Amino acid sequence: MSAQKENLVDTSEKRTPRPQMITTDDLIEFKSDLIDEIKKLLRQTGIQPVKQVLKSPDVRKLLHISRGTLQNMRINGTLPFTKIGNVIYYEYDDIQKMLKENRSHPNY
Repeated sequence: MSAQKENLVDTSEKRTPRPQMITTDDLIEFKSDLIDEIKKLLRQTGIQPVKQVLKSPDVRKLLHISRGTLQNMRINGTLPFTKIGNVIYYEYDDIQKMLKENRSHPNY
């Protein structure tokens, strides 16, 4: 009988955990928490996400220029823009390109 006891396997320690159900609410909460953590990290590092399309006030603030200067840049073709209704939009890449092209020391 002792041989039979040795062949028995103790299954009490090998229980597998029951699978847990993940609900839509759980995923929404996880998403919200993740976004909050990313925003917190960005604030801590000082990195600001760059918009791809900017409105006139954003461009004026970015370049430290007046309304008149921005208007002159549109008129003389220095800075491409798109007008939809009464709102003027500028592409961030166009602003970067303009800055590079108008550098006073292009080799540096």
